[in-house]
Amino acid sequence: MQGFKLRESKILRKILSKNSSEKNQEPTSLNQASENSTRQFYHQTKKILVGSWNIGGIAPPQNLNIEDWLHTQNDSADIYVLGFQEIVPLNATNVLGPLNKKISMKWNSLIGETLNNKRPMKVVEENKKAEHQKIYPLKERIYEEVENVDDFQCIISKQMGGMFITIWARCDLYQSIKHLNVSSVGCGVMGCLANKGSISIRFFLQETRFCFICSHLASGWKEEDKRQRNINAADILSQTSFPAGPLHDMPQKIIDHDRVVWLGDLNYRIDMPYSATRSLIKRKEWKTLLKHDQLKMELKEGHVFEGWHEGDVEFPPTYKYLPNSDDYIGCVDEDMSKKRRSPAWCDRIIWFGKGMNQIQYNRSESKLSDHRPVQAMFTANIKVAATNCK
Repeated sequence: MQGFKLRESKILRKILSKNSSEKNQEPTSLNQASENSTRQFYHQTKKILVGSWNIGGIAPPQNLNIEDWLHTQNDSADIYVLGFQEIVPLNATNVLGPLNKKISMKWNSLIGETLNNKRPMKVVEENKKAEHQKIYPLKERIYEEVENVDDFQCIISKQMGGMFITIWARCDLYQSIKHLNVSSVGCGVMGCLANKGSISIRFFLQETRFCFICSHLASGWKEEDKRQRNINAADILSQTSFPAGPLHDMPQKIIDHDRVVWLGDLNYRIDMPYSATRSLIKRKEWKTLLKHDQLKMELKEGHVFEGWHEGDVEFPPTYKYLPNSDDYIGCVDEDMSKKRRSPAWCDRIIWFGKGMNQIQYNRSESKLSDHRPVQAMFTANIKVAATNCK
C-alpha cells in the first residue's frame, strides 16, 4: 500500500510540474494532489515590510512618530511584520513572573493608528486552546464596527518575556491567510528562560507558506559570546516546531517553509578595536567595517545560517547610543570608558528561500532607545489557486 502511494505521488508530481511556470516546483502534499490536478495556478507579487527594534524596556510616549520606521510616507506594504526586543525591562519579575501585556498593547495601538491613520479600533480577545505543547495559545480577535473601514488589521501578535511580534495585513488579504501558528523557544538563563530566544509565526498566504522569526540572541563581546549566539540560532532552528495539521501535510520546521525571514537583535558585533571602529564610522566606510562584522563572517563561513541571505548594509551601526542622542556611548564622556561599547550592527534582518526579493534595507532615526530600529521591504511571489477549469 505504501509503495502504491509513492508511485501515485510521483505521477501526480509530474502532472503538477506541467501546470507550474516556476523553475523549482514547491512541495505539494499527496492529499492535495488530486485536487490540484484539476486546478490552475497563477502568481501575484505582494510587498512585505519587516521591522525590528530593541526598545530597551521603554514604553512608547503618546507623541511617538513611527511613520518613518513603517515607511508609510511612501507606498504602503501589503503585510507588516514587526518585532520588538526588550519591550519590557529584562528583570526577574518580567522574565519569571506573569506576562505584562500592557506595553505590547500600547505598541499595537500605535501601529494600528499609524497604518490606518486614525485612532486604533477596540479589540476583544478570546483565547483558543493550544494545539501543541510548543504552541502558545493564539488570539482570535473580534473587531468592533467603526464608521470608517480600516485598511489594515492585526492578524496575530505574540509576546514572550521581552520579545514581541505583531503582524498586520491589508483587509482584502485577511481571508487569504490561514494556518496561523506560533512556536516559541527560550534560550536565556539555563538555556530555557525567555530573556533570550525566539517567537516564530507561520501562516499560509494563498498557497504560499511563510515563516517569520523574531529573536534576541546572546549578548557580549567575547569570542565565547559569539559562539553562544551561534548556539542560540542553531537551537531555534532545531527546536522550533509547528503542528503538521490533521492530514500531516504542513511544514513543521522553519526552513521547510517557502518564504522565511529572521529579524531581531541578533547581537553580532564588529571584531575591531573601539578607536578603529569609530574612525571608520566617521568616514562612513561601511564595506571595510562589514569585513569584520561577525554575522557577515558567519554567513560567509557557514558556521550558522547556512543558505541565508542579507541585503547590502549601507547605514551606520544601530547600537549602542546614548539616550536621546546621536552619539554612541563612550565617545563623549571619557569617564564612561568602563561602559564603552564598540558600535555594532546588532539589529538585523535576513531571509531564506526563493521567491523573495529585498528592495530596501535601512534604519530609522528614532532616539527612543540605545538601538536604532531597522526595516526591510521585500517583494514576495505568491502562488494563487484559480477557479476550477474544465
